[in-house]
Amino acid sequence: MIRLYNTLTRKKEEFQTLEPNTVKMYVCGVTVYNDAHVGHAMSAIVFDIIRRYLEYRGYNIKHVMNYTDVDDKIINRAKQLGEDPLKLSQRYIEDYADDLKNLNVLPATSNPQVSKTMPLIIEFIQGLIQKEAAYAASNGDVYFSVTEDKDYGKLSGRKLDDMQAGARIEVGEAKNHPMDFALWKAAKPGEISWDSPWGKGRPGWHIECSAMNLAELGEQIDIHGGGNDLIFPHHENEIAQTESYTGKQFSRYWIHNGMLQLGGEKMSKSLGNIVSIKDFLKTRDADVMRMLVLMGSYRAPLIFNDETQDAAEKSLDRLKSALRPASASASSSGLSAGTAAELAAQAEAIRQSFTNAMDDDFNSPLALAALHELVKAINTARDNGATDAQLEPAQKTLRELTGVLGLQLKEKTGSSENESKVVALIAERAEARKQKQWARSDELRDQLKGMGVSIEDSKDGTTWRWM
Repeated sequence: MIRLYNTLTRKKEEFQTLEPNTVKMYVCGVTVYNDAHVGHAMSAIVFDIIRRYLEYRGYNIKHVMNYTDVDDKIINRAKQLGEDPLKLSQRYIEDYADDLKNLNVLPATSNPQVSKTMPLIIEFIQGLIQKEAAYAASNGDVYFSVTEDKDYGKLSGRKLDDMQAGARIEVGEAKNHPMDFALWKAAKPGEISWDSPWGKGRPGWHIECSAMNLAELGEQIDIHGGGNDLIFPHHENEIAQTESYTGKQFSRYWIHNGMLQLGGEKMSKSLGNIVSIKDFLKTRDADVMRMLVLMGSYRAPLIFNDETQDAAEKSLDRLKSALRPASASASSSGLSAGTAAELAAQAEAIRQSFTNAMDDDFNSPLALAALHELVKAINTARDNGATDAQLEPAQKTLRELTGVLGLQLKEKTGSSENESKVVALIAERAEARKQKQWARSDELRDQLKGMGVSIEDSKDGTTWRWM
């Protein structure tokens, strides 16, 4: 039985879906006004891993990730660039889709956009007004009335009285209560707007996700996900307006990933400490970002620096080492039949350990530990003379399970010209070692390392690979 941590109840719960073998999962996407950064990558990869694992366990996943293409930030950015806001957001939508593809993130089942959901958003707001859960203000705005929702604050654990003490009504707002939030904003001069029963305007942030979710997945879903910075107010407000509209529980489980941190602080555009996904992928493989996520709990902060990235590289190299062919000195008979059978049995036992770990709130560090045990078993068998045929069942299991996590484990390659240089240098180094010219051998090793080549000496000779 899969157990996952539910932010709503603050405990791990057995996973039971609304419909048999089907998971309806909505994950808050990005607001598209600039290049996406590695913090966005972290969240996308977390929910990609969750999706892949649930599919591995036999579920059919309806995965919705929205694009927020109507927002103050987009409008302000478009003004700065002298660009139409919808054209600007569409450009960044296409860029982000490319980023996700390059990160080996599976495409969502659907990617709704705010600008294409406007009629339902207006209908949703009208329904809330009819239920007296919202009101139209004198300034053309429409607000949700938090005092009409007795459960308001249940996701974040905040009490309305405590929130009210630190809240205030800003100039230009016409709220009945300081914590009431905007469902519809009256248009300002020169802003993009849509016609509505309350005049020209555009939706507030929170209602957008509720409407897109309703359009794609219906009134109730299994999983709602996003970064833990969205718990309040965004997800809190989504629950309030959706459950007030439908009269039903919105999402059974709320899953939130931790924040990515640079130098101990959250990465954000406001702090100016951004590393874009594109810049990251210029210097590191996509598997490095995924391994960074896998090496820690998805709910914990993720430290992003050279040290943690190097550690992820080493962990990947260790996994890749088990996928190499048999030793050149392996005999045709290889391991004894009993020893080969033990390796295959060990692979299946490790598969169960992997599943047990991931069933426990997607415990990827423990799942990786199981995979490294399999790596150790495969490499030991190779050292003991296993043939490719004897290694293949365990290697196939390793490939399958790393694939469940979304790891590609591609070996790096170089140009044919560079490979010729590498082969020539290795041959020269082999001759130097034969002549016991150790200083020259070390010089050649350093030269190869400078070219991005890792070499490994054994009784069968020297093997090499791109680092």
